[in-house]
Amino acid sequence: MSIMAATAVFSLSPHPLISFLYSLYPILMTTMRTEARPPNFGNWGVSSLVTQEIFNAIFLHRDDNVCPANNFYTYHSFIQATACFPSFGNSACLSTRKREIAAFLAQISHETTGGWATAPDGPYTWGLCFKEEVNPQSDYCDSTNKEWPCYPGKSYKGRGPIQLSWNYNYGPAGKALGFDGLRNPELVSNNSLTAFRTALWFWMTSQPPKPSCHDVMVGRYVPNQVDLDANRTVGFGFVTNIINGGLECGRPNDARVNDHIGYFQRYAKLFNVDPGPNLDCAYQKSFA
Repeated sequence: MSIMAATAVFSLSPHPLISFLYSLYPILMTTMRTEARPPNFGNWGVSSLVTQEIFNAIFLHRDDNVCPANNFYTYHSFIQATACFPSFGNSACLSTRKREIAAFLAQISHETTGGWATAPDGPYTWGLCFKEEVNPQSDYCDSTNKEWPCYPGKSYKGRGPIQLSWNYNYGPAGKALGFDGLRNPELVSNNSLTAFRTALWFWMTSQPPKPSCHDVMVGRYVPNQVDLDANRTVGFGFVTNIINGGLECGRPNDARVNDHIGYFQRYAKLFNVDPGPNLDCAYQKSFA
């Protein structure tokens, strides 16, 4: 008997027990639909916007043999990592959600790019090509930081999608995510899930006086007077300033900043969303 037919019978001859069982039908069906989902797979809001097909189109060459990180950055790991940060890609309206995801993917693409001006399919299809910094200039140990002391013999060079660097980032990232970032920083470039989780941790976490990249992209952060005096206007350029402003911002027509923007504009187009204003940080002062 169909549900509609059953409803007609119940309405003609209601029985308390049958009525009660029928009232549970929507709940049972919702539970069944929920349980049919793979457990702990990730943020379903993000996966509805970033499908496997879109992920592959964005990172067109990530698994090429010429990329040192080939077969490391998987779609499954990315989506699973978002489970730790349910607000990522799920705040505000649909356009804002798309714009934040595009901005995050653009930033990690620049940090791990293997592209060049005449690269096949263009320079902005080569994100996630590297998982470790090439030829680091130091071990990135800030010995003056006593809260997160360096472990002997360890390097805190750039690793993972965001190229996490310095002991004062590895320490708190590991604490937040459940691994020893100071004693085992190599995990960020040895485990795909951990790699994406550290990138999302950096994106979602404020480091005063810097706001989080997330808060900037979803419009939650309001620039204070110090920001205004430094010309730090909210937009994608502000996020670049948060991530690497000391090296890249305050320099008109900087090639690295242009690379950030190029990735972002390509991804925004793929997501069919306006990238918004203030893409550059050429005239912004970096954070002290």
